[in-house]
Amino acid sequence: MEDLPDDLYRQGLVQLALGWNAQQFLPEIVGFNLGYEQLPLHLLITAYELNELGIDPYYFTLHVTVDNADTGHARRACIAAWENAPRIDDGGEYWRRVRAGARLADTGTSTLDVIRSFDIEAEVVRILARKSPSGHGAHSDFCKVAGRSVNDWLSRPQDMPAFLAALEQARWIQRNRPAEESRFWQLLQGERAEMFGVFSPYELQVIHDWLRGPASADGASFESVAEPGKPARRMSFRVAERLRTSRGARPDPGRSAQELDTDLMLFEQRYPTLDPAAQHELLVQAMSPGLHWTPLGLRATRLFLGR
Repeated sequence: MEDLPDDLYRQGLVQLALGWNAQQFLPEIVGFNLGYEQLPLHLLITAYELNELGIDPYYFTLHVTVDNADTGHARRACIAAWENAPRIDDGGEYWRRVRAGARLADTGTSTLDVIRSFDIEAEVVRILARKSPSGHGAHSDFCKVAGRSVNDWLSRPQDMPAFLAALEQARWIQRNRPAEESRFWQLLQGERAEMFGVFSPYELQVIHDWLRGPASADGASFESVAEPGKPARRMSFRVAERLRTSRGARPDPGRSAQELDTDLMLFEQRYPTLDPAAQHELLVQAMSPGLHWTPLGLRATRLFLGR
């Protein structure tokens, strides 16, 4: 995380600053919440694309429903803005600050900014540069590329663009071709992949897509193998779930992991024994940013909405 651009932390920093100074900036917080709780287009896109990638989109589809503008969080944010408005005057200063807070909800790098700024070749270079300190000294000096040993190449992270060019010149990398045709890829994946486990699934997918070039638009996973003449497209999450159900297969371990979540088990035991005020406090704690994405956080969100 330490190598991420500072701008990616801007939105989180704004939220922390408002949270720590709530008494002085309550109208801005009301406005921030008003803007933040409106159902955004990127949430719908995220839910759709996660399903396409074979990932359970439930966390995001849940927020599509709970954030609805009729009875959900978006509606509650509107009510909060009206309820906090001054009644004695026209509230001009209040609404000015609310609008300023709403604009703060759009600060930082947006979804479209991230998409537009992504350069896959630059990401491959970044991945190799980050790996180079670990790989330096781990290779035999017998292997040379463009007259330099691999260890020598990896001793200078800034040389990674030239290293990639040298690998391509030496035919270890063949761009815009199936990844399996590159000798470099065969080192990463396959029955005798000498570098198996060196790269994370995300890093492998980036390298795989970079090697394939425009053909990677089909969304094929680096783990899939296409039949001749057919695209190696991922099976969507919902299709995979239906197939498992139709075959009478046992539930996916990932789906039942919730049942083994220690925090959730303790919550289920403790929650019914508390008085309403203590229940409310426990729900708020479970919905905090650090826990909201967990099975415990999702369970607390459902209970909170039903109160």
